[in-house]
Amino acid sequence: MTATQTAAQTIDIEGVSPQPQPAVAPFVGRAMPRVEDAALLTGVARYADDLPVKPGTLHAAILRSPHAHADLLDIDFAAALAVPGVAAVVTGADAKRHASAFLVGIRAPMEHWCLAIDRVRHVGEPVAVVLADSRYVAEDALDRIEVRYRPLPPVTSIAQALEKESELLHPAVGSNLVNSRSFRYGDPEAAFAGAARSVSVEVEYPRNSCTPMECFVVLADYDAAEDAYEVLSNFSGPFAVHPVMARALNVPGSRLRLKTPPHSGGSFGNKQAVFPYVVLMGLCARVAGRPVKWVEDRLEHLMAATSATARRMRLDAAVEPDGRVLALRMEQTEDCGAYLRAPEPASLYRNHGNLTGAYDIPNLAVTNRIVVTNKTPTGLNRGFGGGQLYYGLERLMNRVAAELGLDPLDVIRRNLVAAEAMPYRTASGGTLDSGDYRATLEQAVREGALDALKARREALRAEGRLYGIGYAAVVEPSISNMGYITTVLTAEERRKAGPKNGAQATASVAVDPTGGVSVTVASAPQGQGHRTVLAQVVADAFGLRFEDIRVNTDLDTGKDAWSIASGNYSSRFAGAVAGAAQVAATRLRDRMAVLVAGQLNCRAEDVRFAGGRVFSDANPDNGLSFSRVAAAGHWSPGTLPDGQEAALRETAFWTPEPLKAPTDADHINSSACYGFIFDFCGVEIDRTTGALRIDRYVTMHDAGRLLNPLLVEGQILGGFAHAVGTALYEEYAYGDDGRFLSGTFADYLVPTACEVPVPVILHRESPSPVTPLGAKGVGEGNCMSTPVCLANAVADALSGLSVAEPPSLPITPAKLAALIHPPEPPRPASADGAGETPPPAADKAAVKGGRGLTGEGSREVPATPEQVWAILLDPRELAALLPGCEALDLAGPNAYRAEVVVGIGPVRGRYTAQVALSDLDPPKALTLTGSGTSALGSGSGTGHVTLERTATGTRVTYRYSASVGGKVAAVGGRMLDSASRLLIGQFFEKLVARAGGAEVPAGTPSLLTRLLRLLGLDR
Repeated sequence: MTATQTAAQTIDIEGVSPQPQPAVAPFVGRAMPRVEDAALLTGVARYADDLPVKPGTLHAAILRSPHAHADLLDIDFAAALAVPGVAAVVTGADAKRHASAFLVGIRAPMEHWCLAIDRVRHVGEPVAVVLADSRYVAEDALDRIEVRYRPLPPVTSIAQALEKESELLHPAVGSNLVNSRSFRYGDPEAAFAGAARSVSVEVEYPRNSCTPMECFVVLADYDAAEDAYEVLSNFSGPFAVHPVMARALNVPGSRLRLKTPPHSGGSFGNKQAVFPYVVLMGLCARVAGRPVKWVEDRLEHLMAATSATARRMRLDAAVEPDGRVLALRMEQTEDCGAYLRAPEPASLYRNHGNLTGAYDIPNLAVTNRIVVTNKTPTGLNRGFGGGQLYYGLERLMNRVAAELGLDPLDVIRRNLVAAEAMPYRTASGGTLDSGDYRATLEQAVREGALDALKARREALRAEGRLYGIGYAAVVEPSISNMGYITTVLTAEERRKAGPKNGAQATASVAVDPTGGVSVTVASAPQGQGHRTVLAQVVADAFGLRFEDIRVNTDLDTGKDAWSIASGNYSSRFAGAVAGAAQVAATRLRDRMAVLVAGQLNCRAEDVRFAGGRVFSDANPDNGLSFSRVAAAGHWSPGTLPDGQEAALRETAFWTPEPLKAPTDADHINSSACYGFIFDFCGVEIDRTTGALRIDRYVTMHDAGRLLNPLLVEGQILGGFAHAVGTALYEEYAYGDDGRFLSGTFADYLVPTACEVPVPVILHRESPSPVTPLGAKGVGEGNCMSTPVCLANAVADALSGLSVAEPPSLPITPAKLAALIHPPEPPRPASADGAGETPPPAADKAAVKGGRGLTGEGSREVPATPEQVWAILLDPRELAALLPGCEALDLAGPNAYRAEVVVGIGPVRGRYTAQVALSDLDPPKALTLTGSGTSALGSGSGTGHVTLERTATGTRVTYRYSASVGGKVAAVGGRMLDSASRLLIGQFFEKLVARAGGAEVPAGTPSLLTRLLRLLGLDR
C-alpha cells in the first residue's frame, strides 16, 4: 500500500467525496503490461522450491526402474538404511499397507500405484524412495539399494500393442487394447456410396512434451492425530483429480488439503501429472512420521513425468469433384503409455465434439482405440488432443486437393462452416458458437500477403530451389465440458455412473474496511498473467483504478472456494475464470448499489460506479466515494437498510449453459466455445543438407473478445514456439527394448529464440455469446495448427520430387535429406581389390536396444608392448588406471568383478561389473566383453585392443561397441559420446604417466575394464 493510497482511504473513511474524475476508457481490451513481471525480473518471485519447510523435513530421492518391462522380484534396502542421515526407505509394500491404486478412467481391471508393486511397466517408474536429512545423502543411498528384476518382452509401439501375441502389460485385462468404441453420426455409409470418390491418408503423431522450466515440486506432511494430509505442490489441475488423490491416500477429500505456490515456472498441462507424486510423498510423510520434500530434476522429468499421447490415424473422405467433403471415416488409436492415468483418455476425447474441425461435414464415422505400451503414462500437454486430431484432418484436406488437382486453399474455403450457420451444430454434437470463418480466412490472405508469398515460391522454384506453402484451418476448443471423458463409456455405463457435465469456474471478490478490493480465483497460473487480467476486469466493474485491485492466485483447498473443474487447463481462464470474476464483481457491485440507492435518492439500477465514486446516473454530482460505500458494511452494519446484508464478499460459481452430459446417441458438446485459427506459411528446404527454414509464417486468430491483446500475443508466441519444437526438433527417443534415450536437452532438442522465427499475428474478434466477457481461449491453438501447417508446406516443397508424404514428426534435416537424395552406394573396394576391413566381430555384439555406443581410436604410449601388456593385465595397475574404480577382484579365469563410481552429466552412481578377457595374443591383442548393473540401469559391451611396437614405444589401438540403459542411456547420445571420450582420455593419460619408463612386473590377467565403463556404460 502506498502513502498516496493510505491518504485517499483515510479521506474516504471520513466521508469526504473526491471531486468527479474524468471518464477513462475500460481496462478490458487494453494492451497492459503484466503486474507479475516485477517479481519475476527482480528475482523475488516465490516458487515451490523457494518456500520455507517445516522443522525436521526430510528430502526424498526416487529409485526408478531401469527396465521398460520386468517383474519386480525383490528389494533389499538394508544397506541404504544404514547410511548416516537416512531416516526411511519406502517401497511398494508400504503403498499396499497405507494407500490404494488410482482410479482408472475406463472399465478395465488395471492397477496403477504410486510405487511399483510387483511389476514395472516403463523406464523411470518409481520403485522405492529414500528419505534423508539432505537430498545429497538420499541420492547416495539410492546406490545401496539392490533390486532383482525378471525382464519381460517390452511393447514399444501401437502396432506391437495391437498384436495378439504381444506381452500383456496388465494380464487381468487380457489385451493391450484396453478400450475400443465406435460412433456413427448422420449416414456416412450412404455418403461414401454416393460420393464421386474417396481420399485416404494414414498418419502417426509422436510423443512430445512442452518441458516447463520448473519441474515438479511436492512438500507433504501427515497429521496422524487427524489422519489428514497437507500438501503444497505446483499442481495445475484439473482438480477433478483431487478425489483421485484422496482416494489413493485412503482419506476423504476433506482430509487432503492441497495448496499451490504463488508462482509456477510454467506447466503447459504437464503439471497435472505431478499428482501421483503428491500421493507418493504423502505416503512417505506417513511412513517416516516427518514432513517430506521432493524436487524433480530434468532427467526425471523428461524420462518419467508425462508426455503427449502418440496417435495413429487413418482418415477417409467422401468427396465431390469440387473438393466438397460429404463424410469422414476416422480410425484413431491412442498410445497412453503404461497406465491410463487420470484424466486420460482426455487427449482422445477432448475434441470429440469438434472432430470435423472448422468444416461443414454432416456425416461421420469414428472408431477410437486405446492401447497401453511400456512408456511413460501420458497426460495433458499443451493443446492436448488437438495437435493429433488436426495433423490427420488437415493432412487429409491437403491430400484431397492434391488428388483432385485443386488449390488447397480452395478446398478449405469450400468446406468451411458458413457464418450464417452459427451457432453451428457439428455432426458429433459440438456447438461452434460464433465467428465468420470465411471472412477471417480472406482477411488473413489479404493482410498476410499470401499473393506475394506465392510469387516468391514461383521465383525460387524457377531457380531450382525447394520451396513450399502450407495451410491449416482449425477450431480451438476452450473450457472443456467435464462430461466429455465419459463418452468413452457406453450410454448404459454412463447411466449407472450418473451424469457428468459442465465446467464450473470459481471466483471471489471482497472489499475490506478501507475500501480495498481483493480477488481470489481457483486457477493456478503458470505465467499467463492472471493477476493482470483479473485486475482489469474487476477495476472496470467497480470503476476503480487498475492498481486498486489486489489479486491472489494461491489456492488452498482447505479454505478457498473451488470445484472439481477448478484448475488451469483447456484454455479456460479468459472465458471461464475471468468471466466468473466479472460475475462475482458485478453481483457485489449490484448489492452495493442497492444499499446506497437510498442515500443517493435514486433507483439501484441508476447507480453508477466510475472514477472511484458511486453516484446517481441522473445527477453525477450526487455521489459518495467508493471507499465509503464499500467500508460501510465493516464500520457501520447497523446503518444498513432493513433486511439487507452487508456487501462484503461475493463468490461466484459459473458454468456455461451449453455444456450438457453426452446424449444416449453419444452427441457431446465437448467445449463451451471455439475459436478459429487460419495459418499459412512458406518454407524452404536446402537441397544439399535437408535443413528446413521457415521463411514466413502467418497466423490469424479469432479468439472472441481480447481481454488484453499484449498477453494474447505472448500466449500465441509461446504456443507457436512449442509447436515449432514439435514439428521440427523435439523427439522422445526409445530403444527397441523400451529404454529411454533422450533425457537431457542435449538430445531432446527444445528450440530457443534463435530457432523460432517471429510469426505475423493477425486478429479478428467474434465475441462468444456463451461466456460473460465474450472471450474464448487462446494460447493452445498453434500447438494444434502449426505442426500440420509446416508439414503441408514441406509436402508442397517436395511435390516436384514425387514425394507423396512429408516425413514423420519431427521433420529433421536427416529425414528430409533421405527423401531428396537417393541411397548412397556401398563404399568401393580398396586398391588391392579387397573391400573395407570390417570391424572385429566382437564390436558388433552390443545388446539389442538401449543406447548404442561405438568408437575407435589410438594413443602412443612411451613403453614397450610387453610393459603395456603387463600393466593392462595387472589388477592393481588396472584399478589405478580406471576412472572411479574402487575395487577390482579376480572372479575366475580371465574374469573380474569391479566396483566403479562414475558420473555422466546429471547421473552419478555405483556400478558392479563382470568382465572377461578372450582372444589373448600377448603382447599384441585382446578382446574384452563385459556387463554391469546399478540402480541407474544396466549395460553391456565389447572391446578389441591391439598393441603395436613403434620407434618411441607402443601404439594402443581400440575399438568398442556397447549398449547402455536406464538413467545412463537417458542422458542422451551426445553427452555419452562426450563422456566416453573424456574417460578414455583420462585412462590413457594415466597409462602414459604410469608407463613412462618404469618396468612393470607381469601379473595375473585383469582387463581393460575401463573400456566397458569408458563411456560410463557400466561403471
